[in-house]
Amino acid sequence: MVEKVKYSEIEKYVGHEYDWSDWMEVKQDKINLFADATGDHQWIHVDIEAAKKGPFGSTIAHGYWTLSIIPAISVKIRQYTGIGMAVNYGLNKLRFPAPVHVGKKVRAKATLKSVKPVDKPTAGKQIEEIFEIWVEGDKRPACVAETVTRLYPMG
Repeated sequence: MVEKVKYSEIEKYVGHEYDWSDWMEVKQDKINLFADATGDHQWIHVDIEAAKKGPFGSTIAHGYWTLSIIPAISVKIRQYTGIGMAVNYGLNKLRFPAPVHVGKKVRAKATLKSVKPVDKPTAGKQIEEIFEIWVEGDKRPACVAETVTRLYPMG
């Protein structure tokens, strides 16, 4: 279920852990497209036969692919309403504690860590959220990212 949070009420959600996203299957064609887009064609990501003999036993997603799915997953967890624009501002911390095997399913959860006012270029709010991406059946997350996003109101 997508949780809708009004821009004017975001501060009330600091410390709030949003519900889990649905499971999403990690598909080889998506990993190959990411490799093409980034130029990272390392065999552990794209060579199925070589990867079977490698340390992970199959191809695995790029760490940055795992990070890159956060926007797609985040809108399925929570939506901030009353905003005209959201801008990625950066990351405070990023770790990839476990691999994401192609063919497995991943899901995420998020916690709103903080909200601060932003003056420039226009008045807005800077939020920090902690995203955890988990692989089905694993005992530790595959990705933990503390994202920083700037939200600007409509109009």
